Amino acid sequence: MKILKTLFGVTTKLKFLHFIIFNIIIFGSVIITNSMFRFENQIFSCSFWLTCENDSSLSTSFNLITQLILSSLGLLSLLIAKKIFSNKRENKFDNKFFVITLILASLVFLVNLYSILIKPAHPLIPTFFSLFLTIVLTTWFVRRKYLKDIPEKLPGKNNSQILLLISSIFMIGLGILISFTGSSKLCNQFPICFSPDGLTIDMVLVNAHRLFTLTTGVLITKLLFNTWRKSRDNNDLLISVTISFIVFIGQSMIGGIQAIRNLPLDLLFVHSVSSVIYLLAVVYAFQAGQFVYASVVIETKTIFNDSQRRKDFLILNKPIIVALLLVTTYAGMVVGGEKIPSFSLSIWTMLGGALAAGGSSAINQYIDREIDLSMQRTAKRPLPSGRLHPTEALALGISEIILSFFIYAAFVNLNAALLAMAGMVYYVFIYSSWLKHITVQNIVIGGGAGAIPPLVGWAAATGGLNIPSLLLFALVFLWTPPHFWALALVRKNDYARASIPMMPVIKGEKKTRFQILIYTIQLVVLTLLMPLFGIGGSVYFILATVLGLWLLSTAWQVFKIEGNKIAFKMYRYSSMYLAFIFFAMVIDVLL
Repeated sequence: MKILKTLFGVTTKLKFLHFIIFNIIIFGSVIITNSMFRFENQIFSCSFWLTCENDSSLSTSFNLITQLILSSLGLLSLLIAKKIFSNKRENKFDNKFFVITLILASLVFLVNLYSILIKPAHPLIPTFFSLFLTIVLTTWFVRRKYLKDIPEKLPGKNNSQILLLISSIFMIGLGILISFTGSSKLCNQFPICFSPDGLTIDMVLVNAHRLFTLTTGVLITKLLFNTWRKSRDNNDLLISVTISFIVFIGQSMIGGIQAIRNLPLDLLFVHSVSSVIYLLAVVYAFQAGQFVYASVVIETKTIFNDSQRRKDFLILNKPIIVALLLVTTYAGMVVGGEKIPSFSLSIWTMLGGALAAGGSSAINQYIDREIDLSMQRTAKRPLPSGRLHPTEALALGISEIILSFFIYAAFVNLNAALLAMAGMVYYVFIYSSWLKHITVQNIVIGGGAGAIPPLVGWAAATGGLNIPSLLLFALVFLWTPPHFWALALVRKNDYARASIPMMPVIKGEKKTRFQILIYTIQLVVLTLLMPLFGIGGSVYFILATVLGLWLLSTAWQVFKIEGNKIAFKMYRYSSMYLAFIFFAMVIDVLL
């Protein structure tokens, strides 16, 4: 009893909502980890950066990880039991939720104890329990959120959304069964799977999975179209529906690859993770849809019939910046592979890079929409001008980033996909949401985000990274401060009004001009030393020398001459310099 009191005392200190979110993540981890058992440890053989060797002990490690994450359900069971038997029952929905969750969590916990103490249980058992727990907890999370804000009568249920949820659950459930039974390996036909031996249970499972996938695709497409026409301003609904659709497209892409050839092991891992994300998104969308009244005004302007909307969505992607980043990405491919990459690899890498960079830019404009309104340079952008809803920009950005990851994982390699995602996280969360607003060194530290594309190109061509590849990262990293500080000199008053601590605002113009010169010197020296590390030869060295003298001359003028004219000249010239220096590397490889 003393132990139970102690545990109950601990649980009362936890915020129940945060614990629910934590356990949703845990349940997703259970589904992913258990699906990895069938990979027979091969997923870690050169698919990731950390190791290139098989180790039979990994299977034991996976079992241990599963047991540890399932053990959290014991604490969840105690917490919910305390809620049930306490006097703080807020409403009937809470009571039903607590009872259902207690039963499911207790069952998974008991299965876990059985696996540890007696005999390992089949991975399907905790996987399916975790699937249903994820649905239950996501449902509670959404309904609790909306019941506080919308206590009045709820809108009628949407039959198509109900069908979508049911179809999605069957699609994922059948996918899990096929994964564990290996039924997909016995079928190499598409779209209908058949066997000369007649109808078998494996064929039934595969064909049923494809049927529910087709049904889900039709329903999710219909829901996406209706949501973008009727609920553009609803953050929860638009984001969850859009994520559901994009992840479904990515999953279908991977499924198509499986139908053509055996699925690579790293894609099996991506497929498992994506299933959890899709499940969370579609359940969230279903529950949010129960609390949202469809707008009586149907938006008639879409990207298909309105040129201004097409232009605005393009502006959200910052196409000029994306083009410059793609130059560095392609150069990384050529320099890393020491040859012109194949046409298909180039197309997929460029497309994935454009989506990743464009999506990050769209999310950046969503984050900075109020700041942009106070700055003359950005006040006419789609969000501050009111031409687009902020949620549209966020949905677009998230969609492009997710699609980029699937393209890289499916058609390039997982290392390139993870690097592109790291660049997005760096830019959106570390720079845009944090550093940009708290330190005068925001551009210096944030320069790492723009320095990742050449690494993505290198990894796309070679499958990994090495020391020379990091020099390309350092090149863009050193280029970033003089480039953006030159712009900050021109737009100093804008940044001051927006309370962004840029160098000219905090340290003054004289200090900024000196820092531009110092960073430019370091940049040029680095480019001239790169041949010593195997990047570039005599042709590159000559071109880098000429380009370096040109940029140094401009930086010296910025240091000696005050005024916005020369600073803007440095801003434009530095953009051209970055493109030209990477072109010089490509030319050297070709010659």
